Amino acid sequence: MKIYQATNSDLNGITSLFNEYRMFYKQEENLEGARDFIYERFQQSDSVIFTVVEDGEYLGFTQLYPSFSSVSMKRLWILNDLFVVESARKKGVAQMLLDAAKNFAIETNAKSIELQTAFDNKQAQRLYEKNSYKVETTFYTYSLSLENKK
Repeated sequence: MKIYQATNSDLNGITSLFNEYRMFYKQEENLEGARDFIYERFQQSDSVIFTVVEDGEYLGFTQLYPSFSSVSMKRLWILNDLFVVESARKKGVAQMLLDAAKNFAIETNAKSIELQTAFDNKQAQRLYEKNSYKVETTFYTYSLSLENKK
């Protein structure tokens, strides 16, 4: 297994993983939309994607988005997406992706990596807690949906 920062040459492989990831979160299949979204991330350089590949097969990816902490005046990374294909689960792929994200955050002098996961995604929660991620208990998280507000 090889892990590396994905580039535009990985578009097809990442698109497929991203589409499966969205379907895991109960979204309809939309390969064209997934491709457009990932292509735009590569073109705009507004996210960092790491992927694990073995024998030409894309096994998983994680996508980080930059943000900043005004209080600490430092960068932070939002680990927005992490997905491993079912056939590669329990083989260390997710751990490789978390390690790559952590090393990248350290290299970029980030304050932290932030993430969210579904309440019922117990497997992911165990992995994050094993890697010293802590559940936020100090602040509430609010969201204002702007979909369908035209």
